[in-house]
Amino acid sequence: MAEEEKSVEHTINVTEFKRNCSRYIRSVSDTGDELVITKKGKPVSKLVPYAKRLSLFGMFKGDCQILGDIMEPIDVEWDAMKDDNDEDYY
Repeated sequence: MAEEEKSVEHTINVTEFKRNCSRYIRSVSDTGDELVITKKGKPVSKLVPYAKRLSLFGMFKGDCQILGDIMEPIDVEWDAMKDDNDEDYY
């Protein structure tokens, strides 16, 4: 699996953000970089690019193949099925 790219985080004063809000929103959307908005030098908010969440349901559709009958029992005895009195257990 490929590593996720880390976004770059920039900092800007709230007054500057108010003046050029549309420009900063467009920039965050285009570059994927995050923007921390500060007030008196302290972080108060973060503007991040929107990312749609993917559902895990159906994520691997078409990637897996079922071979045989998955509902029929197999001929192998599991350790969990063994009786506690079996000598060869453990």
